[in-house]
Amino acid sequence: MTVTLADVAARARVSPATVSRVLNGNYPVAASTKERVLRAVDELDYVLNGPASSLAAATSDLVGILVNDIADPFFGIMAGAAQTEIGGQEGTGRAGGEKLAVVCNTGGSPERELTYLTLLQRQRAAAVVLTGGALEDPDHIKAMAAKLTKLAEAGTRIVLCGRPPVPGDSILAALTFDNRGGGRRLTEHLVSLGHRRIGYVAGPVERTTTRHRLEGHRAALAAAGIDDQDQDHVTVHGPYTRQSGYDATLELLRRDPDLTAVVAANDTVALGACAALRDRGLRIPEDISVAGFDDLPFSVDAVPALTTVRLPLYEAGARAGRLAMGKEAPPPGGIATIAAELMARESTARPKG
Repeated sequence: MTVTLADVAARARVSPATVSRVLNGNYPVAASTKERVLRAVDELDYVLNGPASSLAAATSDLVGILVNDIADPFFGIMAGAAQTEIGGQEGTGRAGGEKLAVVCNTGGSPERELTYLTLLQRQRAAAVVLTGGALEDPDHIKAMAAKLTKLAEAGTRIVLCGRPPVPGDSILAALTFDNRGGGRRLTEHLVSLGHRRIGYVAGPVERTTTRHRLEGHRAALAAAGIDDQDQDHVTVHGPYTRQSGYDATLELLRRDPDLTAVVAANDTVALGACAALRDRGLRIPEDISVAGFDDLPFSVDAVPALTTVRLPLYEAGARAGRLAMGKEAPPPGGIATIAAELMARESTARPKG
């Protein structure tokens, strides 16, 4: 049943006119009253711009692309590729079947993620593309599933890119990266070179991408019979940033000065790790090897070139854009796993001795 402005007014114990003023922002309203109205809007999941029930399932020309950080090439590449597909043919100067893609930067905040989805629901978005790993929090997963179900019921096409599926039937397609397989192949490469003391700079504990890559790393160690060190002792978690890589690497060296290799959660973190090692007077790879993940554009131009795992970010983003626009049929079962490829370069070598 469609929630009306009158329903919101009744829940907030105000007049419909007051609700309208709060939502339009065109008239001063007491802070306490505004808070009651906004709380009622959230509780009832009231959707703006849908005054007629006949329009409840109609969609607009808007497509939302949610990213953690648009300044991070991992997200920027996927978002740019998706936007190219969503925008349609270039250079015509006309608006035909194209959609307007809006990039929503969440900053990794679960609250902002839900807020953007609510705003896109109110604008009757034609599609939503969610990129990157998910937060492993039961309450947030439940809230996300409920919000995406509401969007899907209103006609919005939901596509996940580099993100695991969520509960329910709201998702049109989920394009997932083989982070476990990539993490395993990367560590297998180091083990094949003779490395046995390997430190790991992991991402945030609560992210699916972090867990999957770390599981792949540890599976490779276990398969090689490397169990003579406490893996938690040589694992440090932090954000996916250069500074995190720098600080975590110094901490790893403090915990185990005999490390012969450092695996970083992504290429940006790996750059920080390299800087920390150089500041400690260590040569890469002569004294210690370094590896990253993602194969971001700068990784091949690092000195030495960075061994990493390539994820086809542009291709995945473009495919997500086509799915969002209905240009491509969803994969069987709605889920496709995208392979990760080892890129062995100069930053890894056999340990000395």
